[in-house]
Amino acid sequence: MTRLSSKQSIKKFSRPEGRSTKMSKDSHIDRDLDLSNANRGVWLVKVPKYVANRWEKAPSDMEVGKLKICKSGPKAQVSLTLSSAILNLSEPGEEPIPKDHRLDVSKVTQQTLGVFSHVIPSQTDSVIPETEKLYMEESIRKASLPTRKVKQLDRVVTSYKPVSDHKNNIEYMERKKAEGKKARDDKDAVLEMLFAAFEKHQYYNIKDLVKITKQPITYLKEILKEVCNYNLKNPHKNMWELKPEYRHYKQPEVSDEKKDSQSDGD
Repeated sequence: MTRLSSKQSIKKFSRPEGRSTKMSKDSHIDRDLDLSNANRGVWLVKVPKYVANRWEKAPSDMEVGKLKICKSGPKAQVSLTLSSAILNLSEPGEEPIPKDHRLDVSKVTQQTLGVFSHVIPSQTDSVIPETEKLYMEESIRKASLPTRKVKQLDRVVTSYKPVSDHKNNIEYMERKKAEGKKARDDKDAVLEMLFAAFEKHQYYNIKDLVKITKQPITYLKEILKEVCNYNLKNPHKNMWELKPEYRHYKQPEVSDEKKDSQSDGD
């Protein structure tokens, strides 16, 4: 059984406020590392916060607890029993803490751990450089700034709500549906409408012919291929015209004056 005193407890030393760990080159002195206690075993134990608070309050000569190690199997059973003096170090109104604790021992393999103590020289001329001080102040100021800010606008911002479909797409789909519902007229009736149209103009694109005949585009193209030619070259590229055998364009009427002049010439 091992007795623990507050002198044997490991405490975490924090850096004093307002002092820098950087030292000038003149104040740095090389010293040998004292390894006289290197063979001494040390346990690193994580204890509950309430136990650590009681140990911090304990005087240096007070017994803080007892360790009980039982090697009954491959893994030792370790328990910690706090002393009565530690249990009595309670503030008014503070709840009592447990006396017995079980330690969960973990094995550390392929690792070498050590505990070192650092003695800070009593006389040092280390100071925080002014540039480092300004940098730390600026870093703290930037870290405290909010990532998002509220900005007052001086004009109205137009916001567009998302839509499932755009107006152009809707109109296009409606036209496609209307074309699909068009009933096919008799072929002869369609030919009559085409011939009547080509008597007015020699060239038409497919969109104009669809509007004139009001026929499905696939059905209209089948008829056009029989009586029309499709131009692939300029100046009438992508336009339809009647085949020569179907052309019956009206001849321009000759006025009476031209007829008289022609007869006089004869």
